[in-house]
This record gives sequence, structure tokens and C-alpha cells, in this order.
Amino acid sequence: MHVPLAVTVLTVALPVTMVVAISIGAVDVPLGDVWGIVWHHVTGAGAPPADPALDQIVWTFRTPRVVLAAVVGAGLAVTGAVLQTVVSNPLADPTVLGFSYGATLGAVLVITLGGGAALAGLGVSAAAFLGALAAGALVFALGQRLAPTRLVLAGVAVGYVFLSATSFVQLRATPTELRTVMFWMLGSVAGAQWDQLPTVTAVVGVTTALLALFGRRLNLLLAGDESATALGVDVNRLRALLLVLSALLTGTVIAVAGGIGFVGLMIPHLVRLTTGADHRRLLPLTALLGSVYLVLVDLLSRTLARPGELPLGILTALLGAPFFLWLLRRNKGLD
Repeated sequence: MHVPLAVTVLTVALPVTMVVAISIGAVDVPLGDVWGIVWHHVTGAGAPPADPALDQIVWTFRTPRVVLAAVVGAGLAVTGAVLQTVVSNPLADPTVLGFSYGATLGAVLVITLGGGAALAGLGVSAAAFLGALAAGALVFALGQRLAPTRLVLAGVAVGYVFLSATSFVQLRATPTELRTVMFWMLGSVAGAQWDQLPTVTAVVGVTTALLALFGRRLNLLLAGDESATALGVDVNRLRALLLVLSALLTGTVIAVAGGIGFVGLMIPHLVRLTTGADHRRLLPLTALLGSVYLVLVDLLSRTLARPGELPLGILTALLGAPFFLWLLRRNKGLD
């Protein structure tokens, strides 16, 4: 597919998908009413909604949820695209490299031990962010002595350490805490609030823009460390910076949405298969497709099991695991 066509299709598909997702739920809202309510709140134009209950459903509950799903999908997808290049491994994503497990441990500690003095004043979001940074720092510290392709092995090892610690903390949790922990670990945007969106949107937007500026140097990494060095790239410094930015992006989105796997694995490969591997176009397209994908997955999560809903991680795993197995078969010779 030509890049301009792909950009056009995804740019149109994202707002359309978001409006459709807002309209569907326990109470279905006509698309025209959804557009009118959102337009009124965003621009101040048009008449106020005649039904306050409908206004609350659309603007207070569904719109922030759908927007958060789009932002989180973009962040996870972009992180996966960058990590796959940084570690020279097509199977890399935030979960495989342990970033997600670090964020999960931080959040679970606050949920279960938040009353402790050591965690006083530290919220779930801040703890998840610090956990992802800690995992990223540990993976990079171990990986400095390893070939780039083996950073994934270091990430898997670090991830299991954090996962074991999380399991130990869960054993000490009360039944109420455990239910909260389990739902958070599997991922959800059900509790999205408007006051969450400015920070996470700013971090995802700014970090994605910064990573896009490194598009040319990411392309050089694809040619190998020796070639990149010969062309004037400080490979170690670049790799460290990209890992830090990836940890920041992962920690921020997981802090507000919990553990959601496979988005960072699937979406970059789908974009590469259609438009190529040039990061200057890969990263923006990956962000757009990741947004559309997670908005649709969230829509499924709240419609498949009405009146309840499924955690996002269950559906992303159900969709992503077959793709992961296909990718393994496609890369049989991977070291």
C-alpha cells in the first residue's frame, strides 16, 4: 500500500472508529447525537444536549475511555516498533523486555501495601512508571555486555524476576485487593477520567514525536552496529536513549491502563508488511493503527459479555498469540 493512501485511510478510520465506539454500549446512542455532544463540548458550538443523562453517558463516561484507549494503543505500538529495532529482534515488545512486568510490580505494591510508610503519597500511576523505568535500567545494564539480539533474553529474565515478585505480593493481598490487582494486571480503560488524559496524551505525543526524529538513525541500526558506527552514529548512546524513551512511554500508558500485551508486537509488523520498514513513516503509521486497534478491542471488551466486560489483556492475548506463533515460524533462523 502506498504511504499517502495508508496515512489517509488511518487518519479517517481513527475518528470514525472512535465515534462508533462511543455510540455503542449498554445504552446505544445514535451517531448523530454522539457527534453533536462531542462537538458541543469541544468547541462550545451548537445547542447543549437536551438529555442530561445522554450527555453524561457520552461525554463523562465513554469519550474519555475511548480517547484513553486510542492513546494507550498508540503508545504501546510505537514502543514495540522502536524496541524491535533497538534489540534487532522482531519478537521484542514491552512485555517481552520486562518493562510491562516492572510497571505491574510497582502498581501492585501500591494497591496492596499503599498504607505503608514507604509508599505514602505514591499513587498507582507513579509506581507503575517507576517500575517500568527500573526494569528498563536493569535490562540495559545487563544488555551492555550482550549482543543486541540477546537483549531480549535479558528482558525475559528480568521480566520473570519482576513477575515472581508480583506473585509474592499477591499472596499477601486481601480478597478485595486481589480482585483489583487481577483486573488491573489484565488491562482496562474502564476507569478513564478526563483529568488523566492531559498527562498521558502529552507524554505519548511528545515521546512519539521525539522517536520519529530518530527515524533516520533507527534505519541505520537496521543495517547493523558496524554500519551505523561507520556512518557516524554513537550506537551505545543511541540505544540507551531509545531504551529510556521506551521505558517512559511504556510506564506512562501501563500506569493508566494496566498490563496489555501483544499490541507492541503485532501492530509494527502489520505496518511493515504493508508500507515497509522506514521508521520515518513506520512510527506515525504504527501510532495510528495502534490507536484504531485498541479502540476496537475495547469496544469488544464491553460488548461481548454484556452487562459485564472483559479485561483488555484477555482479548489482546487471544488475538496476539496466534500472530506471535506465526512470527516465530516466519523467523525460524532468529538467533
